[in-house]
Amino acid sequence: MATVGSARISNNAGGIYCIVIGMAVITAQDSAVKWLSTDYALHQIMLTRAVIGLCVALAILRIEGGLYLLRTRHPVWHMVRGLLLIIANLAFFLAVAAMPLAEAVAIFFVAPLVITGLSVPVLGEQVGIRRWAAVFVGLVGVIVMTRPGAELFNWTALLPIVAAVSYASLQMITRRLGTTDSAGSMTFHMQSMMIIVSLAIGISVGDGRFAGSGNPSLEFLLRAWVLPETGDLWLFAWCGVASGIGGYFLTQAYRLGTAAAVSSFEYVALPMSMAWGFAFWGDWPDSTAFAGMALILGAGIYTLHREHLHRQRSIDRPQAAARLRGRVP
Repeated sequence: MATVGSARISNNAGGIYCIVIGMAVITAQDSAVKWLSTDYALHQIMLTRAVIGLCVALAILRIEGGLYLLRTRHPVWHMVRGLLLIIANLAFFLAVAAMPLAEAVAIFFVAPLVITGLSVPVLGEQVGIRRWAAVFVGLVGVIVMTRPGAELFNWTALLPIVAAVSYASLQMITRRLGTTDSAGSMTFHMQSMMIIVSLAIGISVGDGRFAGSGNPSLEFLLRAWVLPETGDLWLFAWCGVASGIGGYFLTQAYRLGTAAAVSSFEYVALPMSMAWGFAFWGDWPDSTAFAGMALILGAGIYTLHREHLHRQRSIDRPQAAARLRGRVP
């Protein structure tokens, strides 16, 4: 039992390391996509990113053991997971095109709350009343960020929530697939689905005939494909590399650790996105936004504290039982 408990702790620690690295890479990628959103179509960026990300996934597969890892008994679940990621990407990046990066990321952080909630009925994980209270506080923070009735609360502000629910759902599937499929395999199938859908969107609307609405999000989606400027090629390349590496680490995080433990560390993206937004666009959250972020971060930190106590008890109980067995014949 002690060995099993220690293994579970080690897996959670590995998942936490992976999620922090993954979020650092992904927030840098989000900034690059926002930078490109004024001149290029979203599906063009997604296609380029997916092609490069697929190459990264193949390299990861070679490191993990070879292409034989692509064999799977769950092709339909890989397809569903890929479609959920595409919905999450489309919704989030359309929001980023029309609002500050930190604001979009903060609203998106309903995702860890949804993951924690779904981990009970879907994965059978235990979430106590105190962690449910932390989820509620975090949700209040998200509501403060969206400011119902204020200018920020429009259909664009709903897009990160759509992205969050899609993302949370795909991570539930990740936890299920993680018992039989490698992170490299899941990344490969995910990027392949992204290529197929991006090509389909490009063929349908890539000539720009539906553009011209004036809405930043719709223009980003419906803009015509154009040949990238030489100076922007490195941004396209970075988006692809970051998609492959970031996707791998996020997938690995939810393979290794419990959803409730890992999802809380996604909050590190909040200060990261604020730093990128300020550095590139001079965006700085106002006092209301900071209040919402404080609630979200506070809920996440408390959840981490409860998770630490839970892990410690899982170690102490088997050790105490072993000591008693040693003393009592």
